[in-house]
Amino acid sequence: MDEIEVPQYFVCPISLQIMKDPVTTLTGITYDRESIEQWLLKAKDHKCPVTKQPLPRGSDLTPNHTLRRLIQAWCSENAAHGVDRIPTPKSPPNKTLLQKLVRNLQLPQLCQSALERLHALATENQRNLKCMVESGVAESMVHLITKNSNELGNNTISLEQSLQILRLLWNSNTIKPLVIQNIDFIKSLTRILQLHVDTNVNLINEAMPVLKSTIELVDSTLLGGLKPEFFSEITRVIKNRSISQQALKSALHILMETCPLGRNRTRIVEARAVCELIELELEKPEKKITELTFNLLAQLCSCADGREQFLSHAAGIAVASKRVLRVSPATDDRTVHVLWLMARYSGSNDVVLEMLRVGAVSKLCMVIQANCEPSLKEKARSILRLHSKLWNNSPCIQVYLLTGHQR
Repeated sequence: MDEIEVPQYFVCPISLQIMKDPVTTLTGITYDRESIEQWLLKAKDHKCPVTKQPLPRGSDLTPNHTLRRLIQAWCSENAAHGVDRIPTPKSPPNKTLLQKLVRNLQLPQLCQSALERLHALATENQRNLKCMVESGVAESMVHLITKNSNELGNNTISLEQSLQILRLLWNSNTIKPLVIQNIDFIKSLTRILQLHVDTNVNLINEAMPVLKSTIELVDSTLLGGLKPEFFSEITRVIKNRSISQQALKSALHILMETCPLGRNRTRIVEARAVCELIELELEKPEKKITELTFNLLAQLCSCADGREQFLSHAAGIAVASKRVLRVSPATDDRTVHVLWLMARYSGSNDVVLEMLRVGAVSKLCMVIQANCEPSLKEKARSILRLHSKLWNNSPCIQVYLLTGHQR
């Protein structure tokens, strides 16, 4: 293949690969369909990559059948040289077919086969997803998930496929009107967690990213009305070590989105989330999870109950000090802030001595001398000043660390 010269007009200007489904845009340039659709989906300015002329996202893409036949003929002629033949692209599903499948979802005897067909279409290509959104498939998935989750004898396979299809169809502009004030949909996802968090890992792995995306879209009024059991279930997900990393990150993001509301913060603490986050960190998770964990702990520890729960865990201060200067600047900022909250608002003699015993004081001294942001160094110095009378006999503290000028 490397020794064969590919005709330049067979190559997509975006992917620089032989076009499988050449289409011509309004600007007269031909691209591979998948490449230009992805370009229009992700690009901010929506311009033709070659001519830089405006190319709206909904622009017509005209199939270039002549060029496709030429490419297929050339591939066949060079098959002996290792060139794979380009198959004829499938036509997108017509609206009539999609509407029939949507109607079949309402019939118990046809629902499963309709879901399987819709899932196959959704995973095929981007063009199918667009047709499915226009035919109301996303709305049907929201309705089906809500319905099935409320039935005690729900079909977990149907639920799992419905969630998979909805994830593939997810687009904020399309989904937002369906979920922005739809508390029933959030309740249905919460119910899925209640029934399956300990029994069906695959279903939870599908449900958590959908719940995360939903929480990111709904308004603050709805977020303020979330019940305590919602936070209890999210905490149970964090506690479950069998779930995927994506599901775990989704759970942490959900708590991050809901935590700024004071009532929610209290409910998260009441769900014992602080202790579970510390337990999670003891298992040395990946960098992104640690960043999310301490970002969340910094918010939860801003209230007295959060700090009390943090200090009730034997490893709380130790795990925080352990992460300083070991993960990322973002983690450094949050962990030092957690230590500052403990020292400033919960700094009893026992807590202060615990900080010294587990190495938190030594780490703060290292922050002052390390290549960190000035604001972080100042916060570390402020912690050392707060309890300098108890710590000044420690061999890790030198007088110049507590002054405004280093020698």
